[in-house]
Amino acid sequence: MHKARKRFGQNFLIDNTVIGRIIAVIAPKFNDNLLEIGPGQGAMTLPLLEKLKVLNVIEIDRDLINLLKGFNKDNLVIHEGDALKFDLSTLPTPIRVVGNLPYNISSPILFHLLENRDKVVDMTFMLQKEVVERMVADSGSKIYGRLSVMIQAFFEVELIFIVPPESFNPAPKVDSAIVYLKPLVKTDVKNMEIFQKVVKASFAQRRKTLRNCLKSLLTQEQTTINLLQRAEMLSVQDFITLANDYEALYEK
Repeated sequence: MHKARKRFGQNFLIDNTVIGRIIAVIAPKFNDNLLEIGPGQGAMTLPLLEKLKVLNVIEIDRDLINLLKGFNKDNLVIHEGDALKFDLSTLPTPIRVVGNLPYNISSPILFHLLENRDKVVDMTFMLQKEVVERMVADSGSKIYGRLSVMIQAFFEVELIFIVPPESFNPAPKVDSAIVYLKPLVKTDVKNMEIFQKVVKASFAQRRKTLRNCLKSLLTQEQTTINLLQRAEMLSVQDFITLANDYEALYEK
């Protein structure tokens, strides 16, 4: 029996009803190019293998890799390594990505996939409920922040359902949630680096107005957005405008 490892943030899904519901959300078709991040003990891997011609999985834990190899499934392709360093262009595209993401690296993985969204059809993840709530939060909410803006500028995002701790072994101390992400057909973000820089600076000191947070980047005369507001009051589109106004200054 594999013992969950703390350093990999492992919590294994053991609830068959929840597994069935996740598979139904993914709705895999035989020829889909599916990549599963962190297959663990194969709770979702095995039902997916029954429906797919090929399933690519990426796993960092060698013991789990041996366990997965032990399934002896011809349509299972195992990539050993770190999902954050995995080159998606080595897979046939477009890709559908699924996974029960370890809590400790969920945000970096999301940002890695965000940068590779041109290769992605959609993504279905299990994450800490609190992370998903931040991803889907609306402006004006206390939990609306950098993650909300960065995700919503590039994806349609939806919280599908909540998964209680007892669905896992070991049981985490928090609820989890299934989130569905689909890249937007078009985004108005012109320059990813500048957008990230502006969003990060805007939320760096939440209690301060944008005029204070962005003073090294923009003055009120240089943008149509009212900088006397706090960052959480701005819509995603407002942040895109801010970034584009900032970029325009440097094109002159």
